[in-house]
Amino acid sequence: MSVPAFEDGTWQSGDGLTLHYRDYAGRDDRPPILCIPGLTRNARDFEPVADAFAGEWRVICAELRGRGESDYAKDFSTYTPSQYVEDIVALLDAIGVSKVVSIGTSLGGIVTMLMAFMHPGKLAGVVLNDIGPDVEEAGLDRIKDYVGQGRSYPTWMHAARSLREGNADVYPDYDTKDWLRFAKRLCVVGNNGRISYDYDMHIAEPFNEPPPKPVDMWPLFAALGDVPVLALRGELSDILSAKTLQRMTKEMPAMDAVTVPNVGHVPTFEEPEAQQAVATLLGKVA
Repeated sequence: MSVPAFEDGTWQSGDGLTLHYRDYAGRDDRPPILCIPGLTRNARDFEPVADAFAGEWRVICAELRGRGESDYAKDFSTYTPSQYVEDIVALLDAIGVSKVVSIGTSLGGIVTMLMAFMHPGKLAGVVLNDIGPDVEEAGLDRIKDYVGQGRSYPTWMHAARSLREGNADVYPDYDTKDWLRFAKRLCVVGNNGRISYDYDMHIAEPFNEPPPKPVDMWPLFAALGDVPVLALRGELSDILSAKTLQRMTKEMPAMDAVTVPNVGHVPTFEEPEAQQAVATLLGKVA
């Protein structure tokens, strides 16, 4: 897959970090697509979105603090959804954009819902990629098992094999070239020449601390209001259950709900079903 050209951009967080985004050019008569990645992911995750929609749409792929080319936080306690929201709002202010179509994968979807709640009026449309107001404990436990583990590998093939061992049930149809592509999105070559995950291992610290009391995210979901919303679910997901997706549809009848077959957490937007669903959502925005 050839990814269209992009420009690298940076912006400043309120606490002085330099954060990074990719900016794919597109039409200026419609709101940009803003892609917000999952917990351990980066701007490369959204190459399929850019490949499918850049040109017709401006596509901005943000890297949260502690990921990719964004600065790592000096204070690890700032690795929280509310801080990510403030960082994203600072990005929109910096580039002079008032409204976006937010595509949020996993944690990025939580950030999107929280932004709708904390900063109303900034969303022209929303894609929630395999995330909802209720998150399954089994999936959280699986993520806690690997996040913050500073593994490294001598070659890309070693990295791909490790990812296959840990994720074969998430992407059962993947072959070797798919796992290599997956590895190159998640990992980076370090200064020592070894391949490691492209995020600050300290993001695990706030994530692994349970909140003092359970957080009810249904009011955040309701804050999405009347904008077009698409909820994608991987058929094999252990984070977003079919039951939660059904309740989301009941709470928001105008929402599109699409299940992507034979993938888990998360769909990658390479799937034809996911791309068509996003195109349908964008058609409601344009």
